[in-house]
Amino acid sequence: MGLLWLLQAWGSRPAARACRAVVFDMGGVLLPSPYACARDWEVRNGVPPGTVRRAVACGRHDRPWMKYMRGELTADEFVRAFARQCFDITNSPVPVDSFLSDLTSKEMSQQLPAMTEAIRCIRAEGLKTAVLSNNFYLHSGASFLPLDRKQFDVIVESCREGICKPDPRIYTLCLERLGVQPNESIFLDDIGQNLKAAAQLGMNTLKVDDPEVALKELENFLGFPLRGAVPFTRSVRPTMEIPQVPLQKYLENVLGSHTTGSLLIRQFSHGQSNPTYYVEYGDRRLVLRKKPPGKLLPSAHAVEREYRVLRALAEAGVPVPRALAFCEDSSIIGTPFYLMEYCAGHVYKDPSLPGLEPSQRRAIYAAMNQVLAQIHSVDLKAAGLEDYGKHGNYVQRQVQTWTKQYRATETHTIPAMERLIEWLPLHLPQAHQVTLVHGDFSSLSFWSRLDNLIFHPERPQVLAVLDWELSTLGDPISDVAYSCMAHYLPSSFSLLKGLGNCDLTHLGIPTAEEHFHTYCGHMGIPPIEGWNFYMAFSFFRVAAILQGVYKRSLTGQASSATAESGGKQAESMADLAWDFATKEGFRVFKAMPPMTPSGRPYSTWAWQGPFPRRSYVTVPHSSSAPAHLILSPEGLSGRAQDLYRRLRRFMDAHVYPAEQALRDHQVSQTRWTLHPLVEELKGKAKSEGLWNLFLPLETDPEVRYGAGLTNLEYAHLCELMGMSLHAPEIFNCSAPDTGNMEVLLRYGTEEQKERWLQPLLDGEIRSCFAMTEPQVASSDATNIESSIVEEEGFYVLNGHKWWISGALDPRCRLCVFMGKTNPGAPRHKQQSMLLVPMDTPGVTVTRPLSVYGLDDPPAGHGEILFENVRVPKANMLLGPGRGFEIAQGRLGPGRIHHCMRLIGFAERALALMKERAAALDIAMIKLVAPAMALRVTDRAIQAFGAAGLSSDYPLAQFFAWARALRLADGPDEVHRTTVAKLELQAP
Repeated sequence: MGLLWLLQAWGSRPAARACRAVVFDMGGVLLPSPYACARDWEVRNGVPPGTVRRAVACGRHDRPWMKYMRGELTADEFVRAFARQCFDITNSPVPVDSFLSDLTSKEMSQQLPAMTEAIRCIRAEGLKTAVLSNNFYLHSGASFLPLDRKQFDVIVESCREGICKPDPRIYTLCLERLGVQPNESIFLDDIGQNLKAAAQLGMNTLKVDDPEVALKELENFLGFPLRGAVPFTRSVRPTMEIPQVPLQKYLENVLGSHTTGSLLIRQFSHGQSNPTYYVEYGDRRLVLRKKPPGKLLPSAHAVEREYRVLRALAEAGVPVPRALAFCEDSSIIGTPFYLMEYCAGHVYKDPSLPGLEPSQRRAIYAAMNQVLAQIHSVDLKAAGLEDYGKHGNYVQRQVQTWTKQYRATETHTIPAMERLIEWLPLHLPQAHQVTLVHGDFSSLSFWSRLDNLIFHPERPQVLAVLDWELSTLGDPISDVAYSCMAHYLPSSFSLLKGLGNCDLTHLGIPTAEEHFHTYCGHMGIPPIEGWNFYMAFSFFRVAAILQGVYKRSLTGQASSATAESGGKQAESMADLAWDFATKEGFRVFKAMPPMTPSGRPYSTWAWQGPFPRRSYVTVPHSSSAPAHLILSPEGLSGRAQDLYRRLRRFMDAHVYPAEQALRDHQVSQTRWTLHPLVEELKGKAKSEGLWNLFLPLETDPEVRYGAGLTNLEYAHLCELMGMSLHAPEIFNCSAPDTGNMEVLLRYGTEEQKERWLQPLLDGEIRSCFAMTEPQVASSDATNIESSIVEEEGFYVLNGHKWWISGALDPRCRLCVFMGKTNPGAPRHKQQSMLLVPMDTPGVTVTRPLSVYGLDDPPAGHGEILFENVRVPKANMLLGPGRGFEIAQGRLGPGRIHHCMRLIGFAERALALMKERAAALDIAMIKLVAPAMALRVTDRAIQAFGAAGLSSDYPLAQFFAWARALRLADGPDEVHRTTVAKLELQAP
C-alpha cells in the first residue's frame, strides 16, 4: 500500500554484482577534502604550502594527528601538540586553532549532494551503507560527524573506537557490524594506504580523487545508476519481474504506434499489496499497478475496482491520476493490470512535515482534510458508483472481512487480536451516512502517513489521491480515523514516524480532535461518539494487513523487500487497537448515569468453582472508609474486574483440572523435564489476554508490556493465582521472572531489553536471580562476598550462590548476578548487578536443593558456582555500585506478590478443610501472612490425616512453600527486628 510517485527519467544499466554493502570514508568522499581546506587555509594565513600535509604524515603511530583520530587527545591537547609540530616544520608560529575551526566549519560540513543522492539509490536497491571515518572530538566533547546518521546502517568513528585507518581492526569491526563478508563490500576512500589495507582484507576498493568520476566507477561496479534516479524506486526484484516484449506491444496498441523508444521498468520500493511499477516508454511516463503473483485471497487485490473508481472520480472532479487502460488478459504480464499517468508533485514522508513553517504545516493538513470531505461528498448516482459496494453495515462487514483475512494468514497467536475479534462485533457504532470511502486514506507504507497524497510543489493543494484498492461504499468516519493513526504513535516507532510525543501546537499541526471537528465542519455534520472504537478498528485492520504482508514474505510473494520486518509489527498494532478498545469501554462507563450503592458489603473473596462459596464481611460499608482501599474484587475498576473474572474462569476451567497431572509429573522419573500441559495452558492464557498481569502501571505507564494494573489491582489477581502453585507460571507471573522482568524494564538498556526482556515477556525463556550465598547472612545484601572485577572490556565474576530458584529449569537462559565491584566503597555502593547468560563458561549448577524434602522440579533451587565467568561490560545493569539500589527496587514488589499468593494458599487450604471437615466460618485471620498460611495449611493437613502428606492434594506443597517463604526475601526475624527498631524510635 502507499505509492511514491516523484518520477524522473532513467536509463538502462548493466547487471549488478554480488555486493551487499557500500562503505564510505567521510572527509574527501562524503565531505570536501580536508587537504583542499588545508591548502586554502595555508594561503589565507601565510603558512608555507604543504605544512599541514607534512605534519599529518610526519612521525609514526604516536604522532599527534593519529592520536587525535584515536580519541587519545582532546581538541585543546591536539592544538598544542600539532602547533609544536608545525613550528618544527616552518620554524615560525602556526595558528593551528583556526585551521581546526576551518576544518569543522559549515562549508566543510556540507555533504556533497551527489553522494547524498547516491546513498539514497544504494539503499533503495536494498544494499547496506556504512561510514568508516577517521574523525576526532571537538572542543565541546562531541565527535565531528556532520552527517545525517539515518543514511547509514553502520557508523564507525575512529575516536570512539580507539583505532583508526589503516589499522585492519577497524575495517573488520565495520564488516562485522554490517554482517557481510569482505568480498561482499566496496570501500571508497581518498587515501591510498587506507584502500590498500582494506584490499588486503578482501574488500573491493575505489579511490576517490574526483567524487563525480568515482560515482561513475561505482555505478559500473554496482550495476545500477546513482544519479537521476526515480525516487523511491529500485530495480525490479527477481520475483516481481515483468516480461518486457509483450508489455511493449500492449503499450504500442494503447498509446499508438507513433510512440517509440526504449522501455524502462522500475519497481516502487514501498508498495506492499499490489505491486506497482514506474514505466517509461518513449516520452510517456506511466504507472502500472498489477495483482501480485501466486494464489490470492478471495476478493483481494482487485485492481479492476481501482481502475473503475479512478475513472469515475476524475469525472467527478476529485484529484486522481488519469487512468488510461485496464488489461484483464493475464497472458500479457502474468496478472491483470492497469495503467495510469504519473503525477508529478511533492510527497511528504514524515507526518511532522520537517522543514516547513507552522502555518505551512497547518495548511497541508487542512488541504488533506478538505479533499477527504470532497471524496465523501461525491454524488454516488451521478458518478455511477451506486453499486460500488453494499449499503449499510459497513463496519460490521469490515470487521468480518479483516477477521477472515487475518485468520487466513495467521502464523501464530496474537492475544490482542483474539480479544479484538471478540470485542469489536459486540461494540459496533450506530450506522452513519453511506459514502464512497477510500479505505486507506493516508495509508501506512513502510511507513509514512501522507504518501497516498501528491501535493503541489509550491502551495498546499492536493494534486492526486492514490491507492484506491480498499475503496468501497461505507462509513466515512472510518476514513477520518484511519487518517489520524500517526497522532497516536511515537516519533520513534519503527514502521511509522508518529506524532504521539510531538508538540503539535508548536509545529502548527492540528490534534486528532481538531482534525475531526474540522472535517465535521466541511461535511456539515455534528461530531459523533465512538471515536475510540473507530481508532481501535483502524489499528486492528492494519494489524491484519501486516499479518498478511508477513505471511506473503514467508512465501516470497511480498512486493516489498522490507515486508518481513514490517509484518512482524502486527502484534504492536494489535496492542494499540486493544488500548483504544479499553478507552472506549471507559468512555461508555463514564457516560452511564451515576448509581448510589445501598450499603454494599466488602468481601475479600467469594469462591465460585469446585469448592464451597463463601462470603464474609471484613469492613462494613462506611463513608469514613479510605477511598483508595479496595478490599474486594467488586471495588476494582471495570477493566480489572473483567480480568479478575476471566482469570477465575480460566482457573476453574483449565488450571485446577490440570493440577493432579502436574503433581504426578513432579514425582515422576521425568520430573526435570517440561510437562507439555504447562506450555499448552500458557498458550491459552496468552491468547485470552491473561498474560504478564504483574507489571505495575507505574513501571509500564504506556502499557506496552503488561496489563496496566496498579499493584493494588494486581494484588487481587495475585491472590487468585496463589490458589494453585502452578498458576503463576501459566500466566507468566511467577518468581523470579517477574522480579527480573521489572528490573530489566526499569534499569535495562534498550539492547538488554531487546535480548532478554522481550523473550521473558513472551514466555520463551526463564531466568534466575543469584544473590543468596552460603557463607554469609545474605538476607542483608551488603553482606554478599562474590566478586566482580573489571578486566579488558569484560567483567570477571567469582562466587558461590545457593537457593537460586529456577536455575535448573531447562528454559533458564539468564541469571541476574549480584556481586561486589568495589569492596572499599561505602557499604551500599559496593554491589553491582550483571546479566549473565546461563551458558557462559564457568557457570556450573552443582546440585538442586530440596525444601522439606521437595525438590520443586523442573525449576528447582540450584546451588551454583561462578568461576572466572567473563561477561561483556555492556551486561552491567544501571552502573557499577548500583546493585543494592536495584535489589531494593526488585524485592519490594516481590514481597507483596508472595504475601498475596500466601493469602491465596490459605484461602484454598481453608476451602479444602471446610469441604472435608465442615468447619464453621472463620471471620478474620490477623497474623503475618506466612505464619498465618502455615498454620491454616497445617490444620488442613491434620483434617486430611495421612492423605494431607501425599501428592494427591496440594497441601504438602503449600506447607513446604509457606514455611520456605518465611525465609524468602528475608527471614521473619529480620523483619521483626526492623519493626522493633522503628517502634523503639517512635516518640
